[in-house]
Amino acid sequence: MLGAVQLGLLAACVVLFVPMGMAGWHLSRNKVLFFSGALFITLAVGVHLTPYFPSVSDFVTSVSTSSVNVVVDDRASCVSLLHEIVWEVRLRGFDFDPMNNNSVNYEKSWSWKRSDSVESCEFQRLNRHDVSVLLNGSWVVVAGDSQARIFALSLLSLVLDPEGMESVKGSLFKRHSDYHTEVDEMGMMLDFMWAPYVTNLTSLVAGFKRNRVYPDLLVMGSGLWHMLHFVNASDYGVSLEILRSSVTSLLPVSSEFGNDESVAVRSPHLFWLGMPTLVNSMLNTKEKKEKMTDLVRGEYEREVKRSGMLRQFEGPLQLLDIGSLSWNCGIRCTDDGMHYDGIVYEAGVHVMLNALLIESHQKI
Repeated sequence: MLGAVQLGLLAACVVLFVPMGMAGWHLSRNKVLFFSGALFITLAVGVHLTPYFPSVSDFVTSVSTSSVNVVVDDRASCVSLLHEIVWEVRLRGFDFDPMNNNSVNYEKSWSWKRSDSVESCEFQRLNRHDVSVLLNGSWVVVAGDSQARIFALSLLSLVLDPEGMESVKGSLFKRHSDYHTEVDEMGMMLDFMWAPYVTNLTSLVAGFKRNRVYPDLLVMGSGLWHMLHFVNASDYGVSLEILRSSVTSLLPVSSEFGNDESVAVRSPHLFWLGMPTLVNSMLNTKEKKEKMTDLVRGEYEREVKRSGMLRQFEGPLQLLDIGSLSWNCGIRCTDDGMHYDGIVYEAGVHVMLNALLIESHQKI
């Protein structure tokens, strides 16, 4: 029996040469028309023969696949460059008092690094309107310790006017408490959940699953309290592994009903708020200076990587690297060696927003 290639060639000869011969017989006086007809028939035959030649079809497939890979690679490359931020920290005025050398004496500003690779990603500092468009109708949950609380405040500062921010500060910074607010003009809800330990975060995620209600954006981070009160990196790592398993079960999210039907629900965007750089000499208690050393912090950071929490290690959460942002801003950006000026968390918020733009293939 003839193979597929032989049958294809035979069919091609019939389709190609019979019409061409007829066209040559009737249209020999019109060479342009004859050539056009021959070209059309040849192209049609070529299209039909392509599947019979693996090398040709493989080439076409590889070209289309490579174009998709370029897009994916570009997105991944831009995500990896989100923290390429440089700082300008300069003395405010000329009356410098070395006995009062705190952060308020310095003006700080930040921008993305000027390089071809970073500029090609077109990162943006979003204004209030941009953020309103991006987060319109969203439920945002920020969970963690005091670092997460300042991060939530920085996010709200992009969507609220100064008068609204004054009322937020008094309520949001009530010690060790949750906070809820709604921004009516953009239909956004924000919840800050006080969750100083990883076990608190795990319970929070379990609550989402139990109630079958999920935020659109979830930012969480924990570690400083565990470092201070337990000083046990291994135990911290075990807690992170449990949290990772719980968070992973949110993806993809589905809601199950009694009639055995399931309805797909949009998966939340997940971010991990990294711990800040600790300036040991500036920590405000003896206990903190003894327990929260660079060595201990390094052990805790390694547990975060080892746990597989982060997307760069095939985990579910995108890192917001407050550690690198605070390190690059420096000691002039903190008064107590742990909590940094709002501008550091502002930069982290813009990193997150641009990550959302990349994930959703949007440009504002």
